[in-house]
Amino acid sequence: MSVNTSQMNVVGKGAATADGPGPDVMAASTLDGNNVLSSEGDDVGKIKEIMLDVASGRIAYAVLSSGGFLGIGDKLLAIPWSALTLDTDNKCFRISATTDQVKNAPGFDKDAWPSMVDRSWADSIHHYYGRPPYWQRFEQDDATYRDVPPTL
Repeated sequence: MSVNTSQMNVVGKGAATADGPGPDVMAASTLDGNNVLSSEGDDVGKIKEIMLDVASGRIAYAVLSSGGFLGIGDKLLAIPWSALTLDTDNKCFRISATTDQVKNAPGFDKDAWPSMVDRSWADSIHHYYGRPPYWQRFEQDDATYRDVPPTL
């Protein structure tokens, strides 16, 4: 039996009360600009982009804009999608990391994006947030992670 641990969680009443598109299926653009709260409840930034693994159709990362003022001096962070929880009641995301972890997270400048297909970079990001890479799934049978080939 396989359990996909790379999916994001959704909390709140939104799923039960949403008409039309809701928290289970949404336009990515509706999530841009949403605040992200740390595990301590502090506002640590806003969602700037949602990055797709085009070959598999999976969401790879949310790019968080953190720090700075009015977009000046901000740091961008690639957050594994599975490290986020969509809070429909408060219309925000929650990240399973402390405020200090987010402040000290590896980031990048808006003019110098990393190669997000570089597996060593991606492994380090997922490891930092304590999440398995989005391209892997957990196999209950032998308690291991296996690469999930892209679906075509």
